[in-house]
Amino acid sequence: QVQLAESGGGSVLPGGSLRLSCAHSGLTASGDDVAWFRQAPGKERFFVAGLRWSTGNTRITDSVAGRFAVFRERAKNTVHLQMNSLKPDDAGVYFCAAGPRLTSLPNDYDYWGQGTQVTVSS
Repeated sequence: QVQLAESGGGSVLPGGSLRLSCAHSGLTASGDDVAWFRQAPGKERFFVAGLRWSTGNTRITDSVAGRFAVFRERAKNTVHLQMNSLKPDDAGVYFCAAGPRLTSLPNDYDYWGQGTQVTVSS
């Protein structure tokens, strides 16, 4: 059974930074991918970034490329999402998810965390 737990959300000014963390247990050594999704009020979950746990290979959506980075901390079984130069449009609940394929489709992921709130406002 895979378990995921997000942390690191908060409220920042535009231009600020946050680091989100997703601590996981139960991922297999190969074939499991971890992704970050954002959900704004009244909107669908939106793929932000993700990586393949076994290799560290990453995928980042165009709208955050150059501002966000996703990386793993293997010793702590944690995937981080470093968010810099935050904009109001980046706000929402951020979820981490795990599944067998690194896609942008929420339905492709089998396991989800509870989410962490990110607010970007002046």
